[in-house]
Amino acid sequence: MKCVFVTVGTTSFDDLIACVSAHDSLQIFKSLGYNRLVLQIGKGKVVPEPFSTESFTLDVYRYKDSLKEDLEKADLVISHAGAGSCLETLEKRKPLVVVVNEKLMNNHQLELAKQLHKDGHLFYCTCSTLPGLLQSVDLSTVKCFPPGQPEKFSAFLDKVVGLQK
Repeated sequence: MKCVFVTVGTTSFDDLIACVSAHDSLQIFKSLGYNRLVLQIGKGKVVPEPFSTESFTLDVYRYKDSLKEDLEKADLVISHAGAGSCLETLEKRKPLVVVVNEKLMNNHQLELAKQLHKDGHLFYCTCSTLPGLLQSVDLSTVKCFPPGQPEKFSAFLDKVVGLQK
């Protein structure tokens, strides 16, 4: 089963959940060979109805103690741009598409996504550009994030959010 895992972390990102669960997005996932979509919706108000057919399954939950199992089973991860979610996904060496929440002010998440994209570790977009990106992107071009160097990521994050020059 080819699976897409979508996570919003501990926050809510209703626009992302609405986008990935829309009929057009489901058709795109199916056309790309995915037959399972797992949504971790956090505290969001948008709660898609889970379903299962012969060709496609949609699972929905708010929180789990760990996302490890869902990340390991995923063939593609679509995530908000939270540092924790990005790092956990990159450490699992999974293809990652980060969707930036344009409604956040002083968006340090955009800076993080831009830098990790520049370094070749992920693709990023907004909700409005996600369907087009999914149809055009070559996930095999993503570079693996160097494992076991949390101090480098921490220093990078400090630089991005302006705590270090």
